[in-house]
Amino acid sequence: MPSILLTPPAVEPVSLAEAKAHLRVGHADDDQFIATLIAAASRQVGAQTGLALIEQQWTVFRDDWPENGVFELPYAPLTAVEELASFGDDDTKAVIDPAHYYIDAASRPPRLLLRGSRIWARPGRIGNGIAATVTVGFGAAGIDVPEPLRQAMLVLVAHWYEHRGNANPPRVPLTVDQLTRPFRGVRL
Repeated sequence: MPSILLTPPAVEPVSLAEAKAHLRVGHADDDQFIATLIAAASRQVGAQTGLALIEQQWTVFRDDWPENGVFELPYAPLTAVEELASFGDDDTKAVIDPAHYYIDAASRPPRLLLRGSRIWARPGRIGNGIAATVTVGFGAAGIDVPEPLRQAMLVLVAHWYEHRGNANPPRVPLTVDQLTRPFRGVRL
């Protein structure tokens, strides 16, 4: 399902100072390089776990409502549904009353479910007829991210920093997998 990032994370889960302390780097010569490693590690840990680490806002589109009445969202942890709307064939937006649906933020993936015997009204627009604007992430600050995920990032940053320029760098340390595994969404 297509998505648009409306508000990107304002910070990385690990600061430059934290990464430099972990690397035992006392000079500023590599600051830009280390900052790019932090950003890459954040994306890697987010991809491995399927989690948005720092608070961000997305609009998620669907062509139509799911037949089972359960609208699954691709991002977790879900902290808020700002708006749920459908569009008419003339692109008029109809905001859906939050009293008509239940937010299940505890599930992976997070879900929006109809309340009682309600049914979703069909959107008039064929493509991207439904839009959910959501806020996801553990919080607005790096300290809000669970420590094992921050540690996984530091291990990745150290690994990439130590092996930069290597044509055949060694595999990423198993520690990264061990730290991120408990946070991965398991679907049976």
